[in-house]
Amino acid sequence: MYSTRMIRSSPCVRSNYIGIRSLTSITKFDTKKFVQLLEQKGGFNKQQAETAVNIVNKAINDGIYSITKNLVTKEVLSSTAYQQKVDFAKLKGELQTMDKSEFMGLKKEQERLRTDLTNLKNRLKEEITKNQAGVRLDLNLEKGRIREESSIHESKIEDTYTRIDEEIANMQMQIKSVKTQVMQWLIGVSSGTFALLLAFIRFFG
Repeated sequence: MYSTRMIRSSPCVRSNYIGIRSLTSITKFDTKKFVQLLEQKGGFNKQQAETAVNIVNKAINDGIYSITKNLVTKEVLSSTAYQQKVDFAKLKGELQTMDKSEFMGLKKEQERLRTDLTNLKNRLKEEITKNQAGVRLDLNLEKGRIREESSIHESKIEDTYTRIDEEIANMQMQIKSVKTQVMQWLIGVSSGTFALLLAFIRFFG
C-alpha cells in the first residue's frame, strides 16, 4: 500500500495519518484485554494499566506517524509517475523538434554553401574565359603587329635588293662604257703610233 518517498505536509499524508491514528485499526490490538492482562499479571491497578497502555499506544502511533510522513499513497505515486511520463514525452518531443530544427538549419546551411560554391565556380569560369579571350586577343594583336613589321622588313629588303640590282646594272653599264672608251683610246693610240711609225720609216727610208 505504501512506497517510501519524502513528501512533507502533503494533504494525502495528513489524511493517511488520520486514517491510521487508531492503533487497533492497524494491529487489531485489543487494548482492553491488554489492560486486564497488566492488572492480572503485572500487578498494575486499572488506572496504571490504562496509563501504560495509553503511553505505549501514543509511542506506537507517534512512530507510525513519523514513518508515514515519508510515505506516499499508490495513487499519488501513480499520478507522479504519470506526470513524469508526460513530462518525459514532452521533453522528448521538444528534443525531437530541436533536433529536427537543427537538422533543417544544417541542411539549409549546406544548401547555401553549395549554392555559394556553384556561384563561385561559375564566376571563376567566367573570369578564366575572359582572361583567355583577352590573352587570345593580345596574341592575335601581337601576331598582326609582327606580321606587319615582317612585311615592312621584307619590303625594305626587297627595296634594298632592287637598289643593289640597279646599282650593279649601272656599274655594269659604266664598266662597258669604260671598256668602250678604253678600246677607242687604244685604237686611236695604236693608229697614231702606226702612222708615226710609217712616217718615220718614210722619212728615214
